[in-house]
Amino acid sequence: MKIERSFIIILLLLLVKVALLPLMAQQGKVPGVVVNHIPASSKTYIGSPSICILTNGDYIASHDYFGPATTEHEQALTSVYNSTNSGKSWKKISDIHGQFWSNLFVHKQALYIMGTWKHHGNLIIRRSLDGGVSWSEPTSNANGLLLEGEYHTAPMPMLIHNGRIWRAIENAKSESTKWGVRYSVMIISAPIDADLLSASSWTTTNFLTHNPTYLDGRFGGWIEGNAVVTPEGKLVDILRVATSEKGRELTAVVNISEDGLKASFSPSNGFMDFVGGARKFSIRFDQKSNRYWTICNMITTEFAGMDASSVRNTLVLKSSSDLKNWTVNKVLLHHPDVLKHGFQYVDWQFDGRDIIFLSRTAHDDEFGGADNFHNANYLTFHRLNNFRRLKNENIEK
Repeated sequence: MKIERSFIIILLLLLVKVALLPLMAQQGKVPGVVVNHIPASSKTYIGSPSICILTNGDYIASHDYFGPATTEHEQALTSVYNSTNSGKSWKKISDIHGQFWSNLFVHKQALYIMGTWKHHGNLIIRRSLDGGVSWSEPTSNANGLLLEGEYHTAPMPMLIHNGRIWRAIENAKSESTKWGVRYSVMIISAPIDADLLSASSWTTTNFLTHNPTYLDGRFGGWIEGNAVVTPEGKLVDILRVATSEKGRELTAVVNISEDGLKASFSPSNGFMDFVGGARKFSIRFDQKSNRYWTICNMITTEFAGMDASSVRNTLVLKSSSDLKNWTVNKVLLHHPDVLKHGFQYVDWQFDGRDIIFLSRTAHDDEFGGADNFHNANYLTFHRLNNFRRLKNENIEK
């Protein structure tokens, strides 16, 4: 009887192991901790990763869904996740209907999410007082409906500066519906003690439209801006730039007046060479190292002739002391294939000595892999330990 019982136990353990093999293989192939995975056959893809840290130390993550099987153009959907063990495992805690292209942030001990309610929709903000389980509804200008119209953004950083909270967005209302051409640069801000759900709390700059003469006619557009304070104390919006010039990556640096009312740009000196400038990136300043940091995509030599926006297979950490001269400190993630692999739209946060980040990841799985590099099938979590020790390393392309 003891032999039979032992045999049954061993058999059951083997069966469990066999049943878990696909999941184990999946987890083994894709780097990082899988927060969510959707097979490409669903025609639903993972977008807009965002991450923040609650005052109790929990991590909160979010992403939206895009693709032909989704309702992104009618009423988008965003899912929210919680980790109570520093990112080792994740649990979905809520779905937000009517939330897209959004970033999470903590302000005055409350959790917020800001973005649009659909693809090119109204700009909205929601608040959660229970760590992301339930959210306010932006039904009017008094409770989260900030700007009506057509807007574009991504999970971009919030900035605290001069007693105000700042955020870069793009006005997408234009005579043209062409990608890039329709986007105009602008910044919104509110006093840090104001009711962030009230539209009356927020001030907007003018918006700067697409100008086809920039870059000698090779300017494709500017999107996904970062509100950043320069070493001189000036507020700027640093944006991703699309250009038809092969092999060159740029950002645009838009100047913002101190009162938050005026945005201005000089095409003669406003463009800056920047590794990763053709894809979304986020810039944050670290007081301990006295440096600006970003995580972005880098184009390695073998792919230098490709459209820069489509090369997302190499993810790097960069830093700068002046926002002009940047060091590529470390390659974080890499796959040799660019067609069906991508680590992109990364959102990240400082966490003590570490950096934690989320990636919209297109990678292999047991169902045939991602649809393509852009249409990601994973949301993955990653940790970079002791990032400040990397500030003097330099990795060439």
